Amino acid sequence: MVNDESGKHLIIHTYEPDNVLARGLWRVFPAIFLEVASNRWLTFQLFRRDFLALYKQSLFGFLWALVIPLVSVGTFVVLNRSGVFRIAGLSVPYPVFAVLGVAHWQLFSTGLMGAANSLVRAGPMIMKINFSRKSLVIAAFGQSLVAFAVQWLLALVLCAVYGVTPSMWILLLPLLLLPLAWTTLGLGFILSILNGIMRDVGNTLGVLLTFFMFLTPVLYPRPAGGLLGRITAFNPIYYMVSVPRDLALTGHTSEWAGFGVSAAVGVVIFMVCIYGFHLAETRVTERV
Repeated sequence: MVNDESGKHLIIHTYEPDNVLARGLWRVFPAIFLEVASNRWLTFQLFRRDFLALYKQSLFGFLWALVIPLVSVGTFVVLNRSGVFRIAGLSVPYPVFAVLGVAHWQLFSTGLMGAANSLVRAGPMIMKINFSRKSLVIAAFGQSLVAFAVQWLLALVLCAVYGVTPSMWILLLPLLLLPLAWTTLGLGFILSILNGIMRDVGNTLGVLLTFFMFLTPVLYPRPAGGLLGRITAFNPIYYMVSVPRDLALTGHTSEWAGFGVSAAVGVVIFMVCIYGFHLAETRVTERV
């Protein structure tokens, strides 16, 4: 407060740019999660809009969520029975093993693709309306959860057909999926920013995910040795897929250590990526 020449009091307001970094790391994260929580209604409405648009003019509706796992598993079943691709040492029928593997993999791959393309698809809306862009990414990831649920229903039908009784661990499936979910969402946050800047990211991601799926033991057991076996030992997605599947089908797993490390790595990925997204989301609008 200062006085002018006539003796009147003047109040001077000084405005500074919103510097997120100056607030401190431990003040930013509560603000991020409070923002996500306060925008949950918007996130649900965006999810609902995209979900209805996806199946609005579709003849088969939800059944399209079964096409990819059925085609993938069917191909490997044919190769296995013809002797081209030998899969041995399984304690459950191969179709059940493969469908569950593909269901978990699709949660990762389709969730990552949807989140990475979320900002680009909503380009006109981002330019006109000021709202939390995090809602777009979370809503896009939510679509993969619906497909995952449908594919799990298919797996349960196959369990009934082949006489496989799931273990009680299946009740803890939502908790066991958390590492895969927050890893996918974290990567989706940072890839959505990169895809908004360079469209090549979205075009390349699909090819890389297809290649990565064949390097990850999703449709076949973990190799005991060799180059692929050594690569798998450092592949966190493998543990996030195999441990929930093994526990649901057999009630036990030998990969607890790898699962714990992968879950910790996933937490780090999520925290770093959502922090980076928070810093860049207001600046990326002009590039989308």
